[in-house]
Amino acid sequence: MPATKAANPTIAFTILALAVASLTALQSLMAPVLPAMQADLHTTQTGATWIMSAWLLSAAVATPLIGKAGDLFGRKRAILAVLGAIAVGTLVSALAPNLSIVLVGRVLQGFGYAVTPLAFGMIREIYPARRVPGAIGLLSSILAIGSGIGVVLAGPIESALDWRWLFWLPMILVVLLGIAAVFLLPESGARTEGRFNGRAAVLMAGWLVALLLPLSEGRTWGWTSPATQGLFVVAAVLLVLWIVVESRAQHPIIDMRLMRTPAVWTTNLVALLFGATMFGILTFLPQLVQTPTASGYGLGLTVTGAGLVLLPMVVGMGVTGPMSARISHRVSFRMQLVWTSVISTVATAGIALVHDSALVIAAWGLFYGVGLGFAYAALSSLVVQSVPHHQTGVATGMNANIRVIGGAVGTAAVTSVVTAHATATGLPVEGGYIGGFLLVAVFALIAIGAALLVPRRSAVIEQVDSAPEPRHEVEVEFLDAA
Repeated sequence: MPATKAANPTIAFTILALAVASLTALQSLMAPVLPAMQADLHTTQTGATWIMSAWLLSAAVATPLIGKAGDLFGRKRAILAVLGAIAVGTLVSALAPNLSIVLVGRVLQGFGYAVTPLAFGMIREIYPARRVPGAIGLLSSILAIGSGIGVVLAGPIESALDWRWLFWLPMILVVLLGIAAVFLLPESGARTEGRFNGRAAVLMAGWLVALLLPLSEGRTWGWTSPATQGLFVVAAVLLVLWIVVESRAQHPIIDMRLMRTPAVWTTNLVALLFGATMFGILTFLPQLVQTPTASGYGLGLTVTGAGLVLLPMVVGMGVTGPMSARISHRVSFRMQLVWTSVISTVATAGIALVHDSALVIAAWGLFYGVGLGFAYAALSSLVVQSVPHHQTGVATGMNANIRVIGGAVGTAAVTSVVTAHATATGLPVEGGYIGGFLLVAVFALIAIGAALLVPRRSAVIEQVDSAPEPRHEVEVEFLDAA
């Protein structure tokens, strides 16, 4: 049951939505302006890529841990802490004189991704059960829009001001949201029983960093280099140890029994694949359209022009996300995932095979955005309805984290394909982009099969009803005697 009611759920939802949109945009804002930042900070291309990687690593580690902290200690308190970290992080990056200081700020900004599970958990508290799916669907579409809108806005902001305003503007918004949150977000009522398992937290952070670091930097280091291969081995070992510790712990961070239920693991698998497709599109579609026309296939667009080409995709996400819950009584969330996977397969294959004009690419992007809006809303709704109320934060945090991992895997795989062969000028050949987007289409095709594995609604209800209810005492545990 919901722990408390907000005096005004609409105002609370608006604060949560603005927080989710602005903080997810902090990653996609950076990709189009990396060359400008590289030149201004006097760093190398490899150094500039760390601007993306630092956020990715921080978000992956922080999201499930802060989601769990919200379940334990209260979501409002956790949201305020995250907003504070973001305000400091954006200020640090905006004032940074060199790359190292920018990266310190980016690590703090990565904490912002944890707002997503905290917001989903709070929605379950402030809305009656009948309105939760609609609110979850709308917030999920805003999450997808935030990921895409950064690519659209980065060019105009950088051209009119400079790249530092990509930090100043979010900082101003976050400070205002923090002030509003103090007075207008409700306090959490009932909280989860348990202890914050320090050993499991360290192991989780360890395997995530050891996995994502070589995925992000493998192309630079070399996929067969000792550093890359060694970190993959470390990640595998730490993952196994983490699963053992969590399985035996009385108060796990991630309930392995919950993660093994069909409704949860199948939804997470689809999230992994959609993460791979979305990150692949958002990373390489702007690069394709900005490739000079002298290459024989590029459109030669500016950063701003590339953003405008992607705008229909963002619009598609915004239109369809809120529709997900409204049609769920006719088309279940499970079938929405199936059909959106089909749409994603067709759209990404279309981009690979027909990309000779901005209008055509914009049309494919709109088609893809329509599917992605439904997909994000359906994924979040399935997770929320598949877990007990007291595990909403950690379950949605893990689902969001799995999308990040999927994005890292997908980006690394597509990068390898796109950059496998270069022209005399150093640009990728057109076949690299074709192969890369076809690989994205393969991820979407696999997602069709994964979506069909998601249990039907009746099975989900049975799983949730059988979950134990929590007691309401909290301790912090760093030496679990599991």
